[in-house]
Amino acid sequence: MREDISSNDLAYLGDSVIELLVRRELVGGARRVAHPSDVAVGYVSAAAQSDALARIEDVLTEEEADVYRRARNNYHTSNVPRSATALQYRRSTGFEAVFGYLYLKGDTERVEELFKTAYGQEIKD
Repeated sequence: MREDISSNDLAYLGDSVIELLVRRELVGGARRVAHPSDVAVGYVSAAAQSDALARIEDVLTEEEADVYRRARNNYHTSNVPRSATALQYRRSTGFEAVFGYLYLKGDTERVEELFKTAYGQEIKD
């Protein structure tokens, strides 16, 4: 993986990875919903991702935790959504960066493992 990829770019990519995984579960998973895009928002919002991070924080490798902290600490914006606090937004940015990082590394097994830990039970209910 290239070292010159910014934390913001990792988060941007990770947002897409998470969105795709959530959509996959809502469309083809055990939980069938009439309007999956409406339901998906509840999983990919900054507040939801901040909560999901809490479920994986303890299982992140040292390398993943470094990616998370770097993205969380480096992301500065005044465009925090009204539905989230600045802390939730920074935490979700770090969360997304981890998924972007793992995707670029080609570690799809770890992406799936973290996704299942972060959202597995919640999406299946």
